[in-house]
Amino acid sequence: MVKLNRIYTRTGDDGTTGLTTGPRRPKFDLRVAAYGTVDETNACIGMARLHTSSEDADVDAMLGRISNDLFDLGADLSTPDTGKSLAFEPLRIAQAQVDRIEAEIDALNASLAPLRSFVLPGGTPGAVHLHLARTVSRRAERLMTELAQTPDEIVAPPALKYINRLSDFLFVASRFLNAKAGGDVLWIPGQNR
Repeated sequence: MVKLNRIYTRTGDDGTTGLTTGPRRPKFDLRVAAYGTVDETNACIGMARLHTSSEDADVDAMLGRISNDLFDLGADLSTPDTGKSLAFEPLRIAQAQVDRIEAEIDALNASLAPLRSFVLPGGTPGAVHLHLARTVSRRAERLMTELAQTPDEIVAPPALKYINRLSDFLFVASRFLNAKAGGDVLWIPGQNR
């Protein structure tokens, strides 16, 4: 259980932050950047939910589950696997979470027409915010992938799968919302030459 009595601790005043396991890292550390960008993705999803709550209750419920999952992902990333035994069981993204998001992608995508052009970030307010969340989640994925390729840094495969599926979900969910409101905003190559 999380218990926060004080919001500021002053321990980060030197430009470092503590990982769940205790070691301190610079605030610009790749691992910190990765879980910080996951948090930023979650904030974007929160903004989208201001609109999805009225645009589609099922999509909004899916986003609520994803928002909770992203805290799990942040906990996973902030607790590096060092191969050493811990006094607690670290929270990790599970394959079941990846499977669920894949099933939700498939359910939303089933009613959508195949794409014949790239989609511009437009349409309903919810769809636009989901496109923003998608681009931020892609940045989180790039950081997590770079972290996983860094010597002595481990990112578990389910965490990498989850962040990859998340951007797919956000894209399909934005298309789903736009389909209910008349369709996607499509890219027209060279339109303004």
